[in-house]
Amino acid sequence: MNYLNYASPLGTLLLAASDLGLAGVYFERHSHFQGGAGWRQDERDPVLLQAARQLGEYFAGLRRSFDLPLDLSAGSAFQQAVWRALQDIPYGRTESYAGLARRLAKPAAVRAVGAANGRNPLSIIVPCHRVIASSGALTGYAGGLHNKQILLELEMAL
Repeated sequence: MNYLNYASPLGTLLLAASDLGLAGVYFERHSHFQGGAGWRQDERDPVLLQAARQLGEYFAGLRRSFDLPLDLSAGSAFQQAVWRALQDIPYGRTESYAGLARRLAKPAAVRAVGAANGRNPLSIIVPCHRVIASSGALTGYAGGLHNKQILLELEMAL
């Protein structure tokens, strides 16, 4: 796994890429970060450079979606299904955990959807920050609720 530290408006993000594509975008205090051992810093990895460029465009308000090869293989089949569904939530919009569970044809699996959402290794790129409680409250974000609020405000979803 190659990695690159990216200076974002939310602090340093660790970008990680495998041979398959971008595999991680982690905040400094990411609650579910499991990696680093054996990883190699590579400031020339083309996927990492492309991710850094697109994140810069996103934070500048010039990009609403990402066009990167992704490696979702760190998750179970269910987690991967949730992570793919997250990519369908449009920029500037939010969806509830219950709505996401219904869209996955698993309406009783709200907690499992929430857990999978929380384990998303590709913060921002796979927009788990766009998932909120049915009440509209901001709940759970591996990068911290403060960062979730900033991302949603950036997208004018609040």
